[in-house]
Amino acid sequence: MEVKARAPGKIILAGEHAVVHGSTAVAAAIDLYTYVTIRFPLQSAENNDRLTLQLKDISLEFSWSLDRLKEAIPYDSSTLCRSTPSSCSDETLKSIAVLIEEQNLPKEKIWLSSGISTFLWLYTRIIGFKSATVVINSELPYGSGLGSSAALCVALTAALLASSISNKNHGNGWSSLDETNLELLNKWAFEGEKIIHGKPSGIDNTVSAYGNMIKFCSGEIIRLQSNMPLRMLITNTRVGRNTKALVAGVSQRAVRHPDAMNSVFNAVDSISKELAAIIQSKDETSVTEKEESIKELMEMNQGLLQSMGVSHGSIETVIQTTVKHKLVSKLTGAGGGGCVLTLLPTGTVVDKVVEELESSGFQCFTASIGGNGAQICF
Repeated sequence: MEVKARAPGKIILAGEHAVVHGSTAVAAAIDLYTYVTIRFPLQSAENNDRLTLQLKDISLEFSWSLDRLKEAIPYDSSTLCRSTPSSCSDETLKSIAVLIEEQNLPKEKIWLSSGISTFLWLYTRIIGFKSATVVINSELPYGSGLGSSAALCVALTAALLASSISNKNHGNGWSSLDETNLELLNKWAFEGEKIIHGKPSGIDNTVSAYGNMIKFCSGEIIRLQSNMPLRMLITNTRVGRNTKALVAGVSQRAVRHPDAMNSVFNAVDSISKELAAIIQSKDETSVTEKEESIKELMEMNQGLLQSMGVSHGSIETVIQTTVKHKLVSKLTGAGGGGCVLTLLPTGTVVDKVVEELESSGFQCFTASIGGNGAQICF
């Protein structure tokens, strides 16, 4: 038996950093995916007592005997309940860490540890100790602010839950889970995100699970329905950043200049709300006019992010390059490097700007915004 699942990455269209201070943010799914395939062996097959994880993008493979997993990870078949998501305890995380150490993970790949821990926890909690080969590959660059960890958690959970779902109602192509299973999927994925990030907001896994767009403010997540096509050029500056330090820097600036920064946060809040309204609008305003409004809002948002101190030389280089081609860009996520969004109005040809950006060492993707969430395929 083979089950496949995929889940999209995400971008922040507006509101990053300010959302920490009570402003509204808008996030959206993109059509760049992480894929998970689970292959369950026949009872008579070789390696019927092992769980194997293959990370295709980085050519790594890990394998554990089921007996070793049972030794390390607490398990009681009478209490196993995939319909009740549960958190991984610190004690269990330590036991899982030992399992990973035994795999002799290369030092330069040690950052994978939290993702592998998440894999082992979600797998054993949702379907128990069954032999399988799990293959993961992704179109999303790691650690660039495009929600790669959430896409992993969502795609893995979708594949695990789908393994127990009859495929009578699913065709041969990609299909979405029903609302009940999506809610369960999102809760399990959030537990996975907690292992990787400690205290995630829940934005990334929600966008990846449900797709389309969400509006987020003060812990409340509202799903949006886009009524217009939207395309972005996403430029990965390849510059790593310390999200925690960037968030702290904005907070420190707010302490030093409370009135000014409150005005900045209020302005961001207004931009996010207006952006959400435009995206959902069903009025007769033309797509071109809506794109022009979004362009201006992105430009204003970037100016406010610069005033928060979270831009970076690499981000400014992307902005200066795209403005020469009459395109508007803003950083997405934490800033300090990471990725930059460039709105592509209808009919825009991007070949020249992509060539120029890539000649500067950047990585470029084009993506449609607000598409499907998690999907499965049998």
